[in-house]
Amino acid sequence: MLQERVEKLLDEAFEENKSLFLISLEINSNNQIRVVIDGDQGISVNDCIEISRSVEHNLDREEEDFSLEVTSSGVSEPLSLPRQYKKNIGRTLQVKTAEEKIEATLTDANEEEISLNWKAREPKPVGKGKHTVEKEAVLPYSAIVEAKVMITF
Repeated sequence: MLQERVEKLLDEAFEENKSLFLISLEINSNNQIRVVIDGDQGISVNDCIEISRSVEHNLDREEEDFSLEVTSSGVSEPLSLPRQYKKNIGRTLQVKTAEEKIEATLTDANEEEISLNWKAREPKPVGKGKHTVEKEAVLPYSAIVEAKVMITF
């Protein structure tokens, strides 16, 4: 019952701020509620506060005791939703599949797949040595084991 009420309150809060979206919602047996959110333009502390207030102010502690934590998806967290991939187009990702690990630029993302572009050194077709070639890959989300945004300084 608590899960349904929290989901409804989150839906209402995301309707008010359509640039924010839910990554995960966990409620354990002790009524500890953990909400992880993200945003199309990133997340601020104020965004977390607003979502927290939207939930907390509409639940009655007299009826059911709970604790609430609202956090943003961290930079070290893997991408999990197509919307997260879309907001990171143009950034470098490290993508693991069952067969390989690719570090590439995310060039496109839709509801079914992502497109990656990168450069690789390969042996020349004739003669000795290596040359640089441009590579592209289109991966369905089902083929991705893990994908993380690479942070560069």
